[in-house]
Formats: sequence, C-alpha cells, structure tokens
Amino acid sequence: MVEIDSLLHPGYHHPVQRPWQAERVLTKGSLMYPIFITDEKDALIPIQSMPNQYRIGVNRLEEFIAPLVAKGLQAVMLFGVPNEFVKDAFGTAADDPEGPVIQAIRVLKAKFPSLLVSCDVCLCEYTSHGHCGHLNPDNTIDNAASVRRLTEVAVSYAKAGADNVAPSDMMDGRMRAIKQGLIDAGLSHRVSLMAYSAKYASALYGPFRDAACSGAQFGDRSAYQLPPASRGLGRRAIERDVREGADIIMVKPATFYLDIIRDAKEQAPNHPIAAYQVSGEYAMLHHAAAAGVFDLKTAVLECMTSLQRAGCSLILTYFTPELLEWLD
Repeated sequence: MVEIDSLLHPGYHHPVQRPWQAERVLTKGSLMYPIFITDEKDALIPIQSMPNQYRIGVNRLEEFIAPLVAKGLQAVMLFGVPNEFVKDAFGTAADDPEGPVIQAIRVLKAKFPSLLVSCDVCLCEYTSHGHCGHLNPDNTIDNAASVRRLTEVAVSYAKAGADNVAPSDMMDGRMRAIKQGLIDAGLSHRVSLMAYSAKYASALYGPFRDAACSGAQFGDRSAYQLPPASRGLGRRAIERDVREGADIIMVKPATFYLDIIRDAKEQAPNHPIAAYQVSGEYAMLHHAAAAGVFDLKTAVLECMTSLQRAGCSLILTYFTPELLEWLD
C-alpha cells in the first residue's frame, strides 16, 4: 500500500502543472547583458574565445543594442577595453571623460533612456600591471589607495548617467566608501550599488581576460579574490557588503558556486541576489554543444533554472541575446 504522503507524481503529471513547481520564472527582466566597449570608436571586433561576442566601439553601439532592446533587453553591464589610452600603474584612464565607458553611458542613456546601464568598477583593464588596484612597492595590494581610486571611478560613472555601479575588485571596505561617495555627490538616490560580494579566484575567467585585455602581468589575484574552497569567507564577504550598503549582492562565477548563491539568499533575504555566468561557463556550454554533447538551448535554459532555483533574481549572462529570443 502506497502512503498518501509519498505521492509526488500527481502534482506534476500534466504539463500545465509543472511550471507551478518553480520558485521563480525566468523573464527578460531577469537578465543583464555584459558587453565590452572599446575606445576604437568604429570597431565591432569578434572575440575569438567567446563565440558571438564583440568588442564594440561607441559609434557602433546604437546599431548593436537597438535590435536587442526591441526584443526586450532591459539591462546591460559595461566593461571598458582601452586600446588607444595609455595604461599606467594607477588606472588613470578608467574614468577619463573621453574613455569608452563614460562615452558608452552617454550614448545608451540618450538613445535608450529606459535601459538600465550598469558599469563594472575595476582598474585591471586600465593598469599597466593588470591588477585590480594600486600596488605597494613589493607588488602587494595597497588597499586604502585602491579604494580611494575605485570610489572616484564609481562616482564618475554615476555622474555620467549610470544607473548602477558594480565594483568587482574585491578590495576591503570599498562598498562603504563608494556608497559614501555617492551620498556626498548627491547621487545615492538614483544610483544603486551592486557588490561582487562572493567573487572567487576561479579558472573560469580566461576568455574574459582575453576579451578585456586585462590579464595580470605577474602573479595572480588570489590575495584578494576568494579561495574556491572558502564557503565561510564567501559568507563573511556577503555579510560585510550588506552591512556596508550594497543594494544587490552578486556571486561570481555562477554554476560552480550554487551553494554560495543559496547562502547569499539565506543571508540577505531582503536583497536581490545576482549571479554572473562568466566567460568560461559561456564558452564551455558553446563548445560542448558544438561537440554534440547536448542541445545548446536546452542546456542553457537548464542552467538558468539552476541559478534561479539556488536563489537568483538577476543573472548576468552572455547568452542574453539568445535568451531574449528563446523566451519569446
């Protein structure tokens, strides 16, 4: 005899019932599209390690984004890729008014006023050494100087019109400093702060560093990004960033860190939780599908479901253009 409380099939035997079991439903509003902006203004350069992704010049930005907005794109994340600007030890070009990010903010807000424009805040694309902050003479991170510079960059992006700033550097104390910088500039009421809170020193960033030309010239980022085995440090970073004023909490990478996403949701139940499906995850899915391992659309949608099931309400993914079509 079957126990009544053992019966599960009746709850999902009909196709109409199956979506009822989902805690969240993937929508176009759940997506943010990371894009690479180059200071080569007329460029549209394919990124070899990331199929279907490009370095985009500001003069090509409207034509690139307009079809996606027409399909329902609601949010983008900008990463600057300086080519003509000189890189130095301090990341001076990061907030140059003629630089790629500030120019792109202005174009997007003028042409697509309803589009949420978020900006990654980091120095690695702009420093000659490729690290995410300023360095001491012994090449260790100068945390205090780094935080001061990152705050300047974040406020500059906000003044240019960004709706959201997202520091990805993993310096200690940068969330409080940037929030205070936004308050002092009179911008905190209209610019949200998304923390790369639990950002791990992962093997999955390789294609991004190719795309953004941001590889470290020596050493690695293990002294400031989190060790992959450190669940406790991830929890502490999330708690800290909530306390310091973050409006959105992010976990990066995504698929290998579903437990950390769930931790974030439990620790910050009143905050939106974001996950960044990074370049290596994107490339793996593309290459596996090309090898016949699975159907790309089916696998990507299952991956999105896993992220939402873990607790995400926002997903940064390079599959956003495809998902805008698939969700129709």
